[in-house]
Amino acid sequence: MRFGSTALAKERVERRLAAILAADVAGYSRLMGADEEGTHERLKTHLRELVDPKINKHRGRIVKNTGDGMLVEFPSVVDAVRCAVEIQRSMADRNADTAEDKRIIFRVGVNLGDVIVGDDDIYGDGVNIAARLEALAEPGGICISRVVRDQVRDKLSYAFEDTGEQQVKNIARPVRVYAMSDCRPALRQPLERSRPGVFCRRYHR
Repeated sequence: MRFGSTALAKERVERRLAAILAADVAGYSRLMGADEEGTHERLKTHLRELVDPKINKHRGRIVKNTGDGMLVEFPSVVDAVRCAVEIQRSMADRNADTAEDKRIIFRVGVNLGDVIVGDDDIYGDGVNIAARLEALAEPGGICISRVVRDQVRDKLSYAFEDTGEQQVKNIARPVRVYAMSDCRPALRQPLERSRPGVFCRRYHR
């Protein structure tokens, strides 16, 4: 049996390896309930003045905005982690003079995986895991997968805590998670103490 090249082309799915950053605002519903317009304006300001420029600086592409969060694709996992850390460090500085109940605080997850490329979106387990890592991150912190940690451990001097394997929604196998709640540069090589749950808290959506 012969298959035409046209039929095969239609069935072929475009895929690529990408670093995926997922972020959202911790407690967004509460913030909007207390001050809808003010929260919206503060978030827009942070995105315009800090987040978008950082993403551009590190060659990221915003795949989509979700109101209180975003999905970003990077060609380099090192750039993705650098971008995440710089955003979290800068947000801590920007929030210093803001009342605690009005602060915009992000949670971030970073994964490296093979993704399916759509017209204006990306799909697959690589994306889903990034979203689950973001949901596990502490407000102001970052969670990364083991594959990300393996790629950046000798290139970036940030301390990520090994929180063990986490069972996450809609992912068949447990994901080894490394968490960072203190986004200042480490003075030595990344720490890898195995104390599950120190920096990583499970959130349910």
